[in-house]
Amino acid sequence: MQVTPSDADVLDGLDPEQREIAESLRGPVAVLAGAGTGKTRAITHRIAHGVRSGVYAPERVLAVTFTRKAAGELQGRLRALGAEGVRAQTFHGAALAQLNHFWPQFVGGSAPKMLPGKVATVAQVIESLGLRLGGEALRDVASEIEWRKTTMLGIDGYASRIAERPVPQGLTQEQLIEVHRGYAALLEERRQIDFEDVLVLMTGMLESEPRAALQVRERYRFFTVDEFQDVSPLQHALLRVWLGDRDDVCVVGDASQTIYSFAGASSSYLLRFGAEYPHARQIRLERNYRSRESVVRLANRLMRDRPGALTLRATRTEHAPDEHAPTFEWFASEHDEAEAVADSIAAAIRGGTPASDIAILYRTNAQSARFESALQERGISVRVHGAQRFFERADVRQAVMLIRGEAKVADSRPLFQIVSDALRASGWTAKAPEGAAARERWEALGALLSLVDEMPAGTTIRAFADELVARQRTQHEPTLEAVTLSAIHAAKGLEWSLVHVVGLSEGMLPIAHARDETSVDEERRLCYVAFTRARDVLRLSGVAGGARSAREPSRFVAEAGLLA
Repeated sequence: MQVTPSDADVLDGLDPEQREIAESLRGPVAVLAGAGTGKTRAITHRIAHGVRSGVYAPERVLAVTFTRKAAGELQGRLRALGAEGVRAQTFHGAALAQLNHFWPQFVGGSAPKMLPGKVATVAQVIESLGLRLGGEALRDVASEIEWRKTTMLGIDGYASRIAERPVPQGLTQEQLIEVHRGYAALLEERRQIDFEDVLVLMTGMLESEPRAALQVRERYRFFTVDEFQDVSPLQHALLRVWLGDRDDVCVVGDASQTIYSFAGASSSYLLRFGAEYPHARQIRLERNYRSRESVVRLANRLMRDRPGALTLRATRTEHAPDEHAPTFEWFASEHDEAEAVADSIAAAIRGGTPASDIAILYRTNAQSARFESALQERGISVRVHGAQRFFERADVRQAVMLIRGEAKVADSRPLFQIVSDALRASGWTAKAPEGAAARERWEALGALLSLVDEMPAGTTIRAFADELVARQRTQHEPTLEAVTLSAIHAAKGLEWSLVHVVGLSEGMLPIAHARDETSVDEERRLCYVAFTRARDVLRLSGVAGGARSAREPSRFVAEAGLLA
């Protein structure tokens, strides 16, 4: 039986600012939380304290975050703290559940079907207009439709601002507007909605149907919103109608980590929270528990004097600062960079750093292939973050089905033996096989077995199977023993002991199309996110390129103090 902490235990171990957050249970609260400052710990302990002290009824609490994975991890932490019954969902997950619930009552019939993605529908509209676009341009059009909706612009409003917007290659401004109109018409004809429409429709329904709004407000009384710097106007509007005239909301964010402005996100809601709620309590988390002092110092230099920037204070003591200080290397070619980074990682693994605690971060996904190849040539397993999800792998799905089958039969054997026998039936062996593909499959199945060690003593096979189903539903993946390759956008919220940030050249980071001050600021924040993923060692590198594509080192390297 899992033991949950008492209310006193929930508050023990928090630093003074985290404890202040945990004890601020009513009214509006804004938490300005720098990278590595324990914000998730603070807000989960706040919710758990609210539940245990009787201030919160758990079923009336809604914790909102931005990804299913983050929501799953939040739910797991709350469960471990004894806050059963609290819901942790994404904006879209919560809104979709409400839309499906209320549509039959207030509109009739079932809600429209969700479009799995925009690109295929955009391609059909483009074809119907007699135009031709490549895959990248189609994705750019889909992104513009997303931006228009998240910023709550109708097509006419978008047309009035088209001069400010990037027009995908191969289209004129007038053609882009026609694509928007054609896309909207096609969805209406097919009775389909897309990702953003879920929020648009739910916001509109709650504004126009008092009975629906009353039900939602009766259901949820206390709100926590994580990553508030990435809230869009549409998400903010939905939050306001969820709240109504109440103000029991806690928002958490860091303006320096706003990296989704291209999709409509705005840190203004975080920075102006005090103006929106004049009696709000504002608490800053600036004690960094993640990174060495040299990494923290580098990150602070990069964001110095930027709007909303926090000043991180390292809590870790550096015993050998020269050995671990961040470095920057400049290479003649992409091949040279990939080889040097792979050699560095191989040496770190030989020195005892687990492969799962190492990452290579880059600006665009197109940069990953050469690093993946260089690592595999050295026999190092690689996991490309954002590629196929762990629980969607066919071998993992089969193994989970076998484990669930074992759970239906009474079995007195130890949990580890039951699970290992089920995995052996899926082809897993105790010894690692040869070959990259076979090794990748072996490590995926082994990651399932490693989850047994994370379970409380006495966990039954049925409870373990239930845990796998919960993780499958929320994409809460186990740790794979492989080096992570990831675009920086996808790495937010993660951390590793050793981080290589590659491609730090002008035109790559900042990206070539970042020409004005606003877009360069976004690139700087992206670089800040990359730097603050490192716990122990941060290695930076860039590439000069050839004669026809000669580049200079990224301006951010100089701003961070690594260039003379």
